[in-house]
Amino acid sequence: MRRRDFAIALAAAAAGWPSVARAQSTATPKIGFLNSESRARFSAFLNVFLEGLNETGFAEGKNVAIDYRWAEGENARLPALAAELVNEHVDVIAAPGSTPAALAAKRATATIPVVIFTAGDPVELGLVASLSRPGGNVTGSTSLGGDLAPKRIELMHELMPDATVMALLVNPTNPALAGATAKAGQDAARTLGLQLHILRAGTEGELDTAFAVLAPLRARGLVIAVDSFFTARREQLAALALRHNVAAIYQYRDFAAAGGVMSYGGTLDGYRMAGIYTGRILKGAKPGDLPMQEITKTELVINLKAARQLGIEVPNLLLARADKVIE
Repeated sequence: MRRRDFAIALAAAAAGWPSVARAQSTATPKIGFLNSESRARFSAFLNVFLEGLNETGFAEGKNVAIDYRWAEGENARLPALAAELVNEHVDVIAAPGSTPAALAAKRATATIPVVIFTAGDPVELGLVASLSRPGGNVTGSTSLGGDLAPKRIELMHELMPDATVMALLVNPTNPALAGATAKAGQDAARTLGLQLHILRAGTEGELDTAFAVLAPLRARGLVIAVDSFFTARREQLAALALRHNVAAIYQYRDFAAAGGVMSYGGTLDGYRMAGIYTGRILKGAKPGDLPMQEITKTELVINLKAARQLGIEVPNLLLARADKVIE
């Protein structure tokens, strides 16, 4: 090649390098989204996650892609779905609102960042080394909602002080959270002098069975453990409680709005925080350096109309403590 031609070729190649670098640096990042439920059942929570993501400057379909994996209520599918996301080489896996999904993502990869929102204790679950310094590739937030089961039992006892038998509903396909919640619930019931039956349901059919045994057990109150399976069916659970003439309490206010007597627990801030942390990681933050956030705000909602329908007179002191009363 003549010197002049070589110089032209070299200049052309040099001119192309910045454009290649820009193409690589502006490649659309990809989020792997892993959840126990279906998109339809999880849509309200997904929207809050996307709002948090938007706060960091990322919008799905514009400058970030999201590869969804839904287990459709079958937690046994989560390990395989998590492995698929790893094979897709996503930049970060978001698994908010599902402890089984968080555990599956953690087990599937030690290198891809994982952002979670769990009701359990992430340290006890083995997800992070500590709340302040997660270390490793997992971070996010926790509501410690599983630890609120004793408080929900206390609230049901305040609502019906003459009731001596109650039930606690847990999901056996989420054994880590179910076991801890059942133990804490039994301890609280003993302290209050109550008999507490542990009921288990992880499928639609098992839900019907669980509610059907409440009357034979003479359980007047039902505390529903925090779980993604129950969260996705919170309105259905409220309707079942009314149909079976039992006072029930769950985490989110729309459970009470749908006919449950009470709700007590955190807000949706954990889903928003998961979106924010996902965006920060896409911008270069390391998950091990982002402390786990504790969602500490709680609210008590009482559905006075549902209580009257069940023949329950809500004590004035309990009403006075409510953040919202549905007439």
